Amino acid sequence: MAQVSLRKVIKRFDDTEAVRGIDLDIADKEFVVLVGPSGCGKSTTLRMLAGLEPIDAGYVYIGGRDVTFVPPKDRDIAMVFQSYALYPHMTVAENIGFHLKIKKMGKRERAARVREAARILDLEDLLDRKPANLSGGQRQRVAMGRAIVREPQVFLMDEPLSNLDAKLRVQTRTQIAALQRELGVTTVYVTHDQIEAMTMGDRVAVMHHGVLQQCATPRELFTDPVNAFVAGFIGSPAMNLLDAQTTEAGATHGSLTVPLTPAQRSALTSNAITVGVRPNDLEIAGTDGAGLAASVEFVEELGSEAFLYCVADGSNQSVVARTDGLSTLRPGDRIQLLPRPSGVYLFDTATGSRLPA
Repeated sequence: MAQVSLRKVIKRFDDTEAVRGIDLDIADKEFVVLVGPSGCGKSTTLRMLAGLEPIDAGYVYIGGRDVTFVPPKDRDIAMVFQSYALYPHMTVAENIGFHLKIKKMGKRERAARVREAARILDLEDLLDRKPANLSGGQRQRVAMGRAIVREPQVFLMDEPLSNLDAKLRVQTRTQIAALQRELGVTTVYVTHDQIEAMTMGDRVAVMHHGVLQQCATPRELFTDPVNAFVAGFIGSPAMNLLDAQTTEAGATHGSLTVPLTPAQRSALTSNAITVGVRPNDLEIAGTDGAGLAASVEFVEELGSEAFLYCVADGSNQSVVARTDGLSTLRPGDRIQLLPRPSGVYLFDTATGSRLPA
């Protein structure tokens, strides 16, 4: 079994806490993605888990064993980095089997493991090639093959797709997710791309300023965010987050008013409130309807759908709304945006916390 646990882990660089007391449990065979903006502490967390970065406080467990002070080579992990880091003078087969050679594994067993990894990664026809004769996607698969042959308890992957072009990223992330399911190895994957995180992970851990904000399934993160940061980070285009004020009628932003329950009012720490609505939860009406009055600034046509980038009256805040493809709306048009009641999220602006439903 290869459960992974981080307990109150802290990492400081000079006077800055890069990771602030993270608590995270990863089940055996689970694929968990650490995601967040640059500088949020996700790669530092992965490096502490690998033993490449010493921790200042807390504990790290792999397979129930305390490995907080265990050297990387003794943690039974395999890491795939952003850089392929292949030996240019070695063939694909030699690159994949190099660690096994260092461990003095017999030639026959080593060759068998290399062939099996090559079969899994569809590299069988490339075993005699040098890295210079491979594409970016093929090089990344070789780097993964080097990790697979070790048969570790845990795979750690630090933005392994960031050097690939957009089309190849989509193809390769599908292959990695399928590979993880086939091998059944506990995997911790770091990325700054929330679409990558949502399409690959069994669960996604969202980090911000060194703090774990929420760890949940992709669906839970999308439908039940715990705070405004998670709500705004997960989803593409991002959730609209509108600054509003608490009035007798409710939360008011321009011509839009959202009623507040007594429980929501009592949970507020100030009069400032944030109204969140995803683009697909905004219905578009004419200029004489209720809702948020806005002007269309730009129309993004994507064929089967279109996104309207608008400016709300009175606040000049940007608002994005989804509509059907081949929209007849054009920049300069005036519209009313009507949020679906089930798609409205309310957050305390001062704390960022979500208010009770």
